[in-house]
Amino acid sequence: MPLFFTGCVTQTRVVHLTGNIMVDGPNAITNGPPQDKVLWQYRTAAAAMRRGQFDYAKQLLDDALLTTGGISTDKSARLARSYFHPESRKTFIGEPYERVMAYYYRGILYWMDGEPDNARACFRSAAIQDADTDNHEYAADYVLLDYLDGLASAKLAGDAADAFKRADQEARLAKPPRVDVKANVLCFVECGMGPYKYATGRYREELRFGVQPSPAASAEIEVDGQRISAAPCDDLYFQATTRGGRVMDHVLGNKAAFKTTTDVVGKTAIIGGAVAASQRDRTSQEVGLGLIAAGLVSEIISGATTPAADLRAWTNLPRYLSFASLSLAPGAHVAKIEFLDQAGHVLPNLTKTITINVPADGKDKVVYISDKSTTPQTV
Repeated sequence: MPLFFTGCVTQTRVVHLTGNIMVDGPNAITNGPPQDKVLWQYRTAAAAMRRGQFDYAKQLLDDALLTTGGISTDKSARLARSYFHPESRKTFIGEPYERVMAYYYRGILYWMDGEPDNARACFRSAAIQDADTDNHEYAADYVLLDYLDGLASAKLAGDAADAFKRADQEARLAKPPRVDVKANVLCFVECGMGPYKYATGRYREELRFGVQPSPAASAEIEVDGQRISAAPCDDLYFQATTRGGRVMDHVLGNKAAFKTTTDVVGKTAIIGGAVAASQRDRTSQEVGLGLIAAGLVSEIISGATTPAADLRAWTNLPRYLSFASLSLAPGAHVAKIEFLDQAGHVLPNLTKTITINVPADGKDKVVYISDKSTTPQTV
């Protein structure tokens, strides 16, 4: 299907969507509207990781995070915060859970490259995206962000006690796995379909989140006679709909209230002006015409106000995030990853086969596994 992008009045660019993210993503990044570039970088990076194209994913995430890091001075963001510019016109950086995932993925890739210190920095940056750093009303509550912060610190001979304690306290689904600093194979596992966005309210100003049923809810990794569970530690739907565990109403209240107020004032002025203008004396007629004019101006302002929520979304995120670690001798090992439903039954169509090449230099081997990963893979 074609996707139309309007630049100036005299020129319309068309980006044809094929349905293949590895075609559509690069095309939209290069030829689509600038305010959607980060969105397509997010989507394409996730797809690249599932295909084992980790260098490409790094390139996309680095550029996206460079943009989001400087977003406070972006002109389109300032315009979108005004009453008369739609939210969808601003440069996309995503809701907190989307920004968290950009840092989370980049952290995985840093660890994959043998840089646990930079990975830890990414997990901490992700936690900041989830926290209210301005009003301090709530703190980040991703189990894996704190757990991985602690694990990286422990492997770097740092103090990890507080991070592990937070991870254990935040657990709502499965408890994080037992800490094994000597484990040399780290498995980042994800499955399910992440949240989608929709709008409610008189002006479609209320941003809401829904989620599709997820067949897969957990995974098990079998390699060299070991069978390791990768139970879900974090749920992105929960994270999208809460902050610090508290359910949130996502409403663009200021814009909606302004639009309602100017609409009511305008209609009231027009009606009152019409009544006054119908009087016989000249003064009342002049007052009435003035009220009608003021009412029309207010109605124009109300019509120009655009409170509709921004429904652009990182559509190929997972729902559940899991982690498992194990120890393997240097060399190649064939691993089978089975995904399980809510009742613990294996979903055969989702089974993955991965050849894990464990280095002999003692560095950690990082494995990323999605229920949408291509198979077989060699990592």
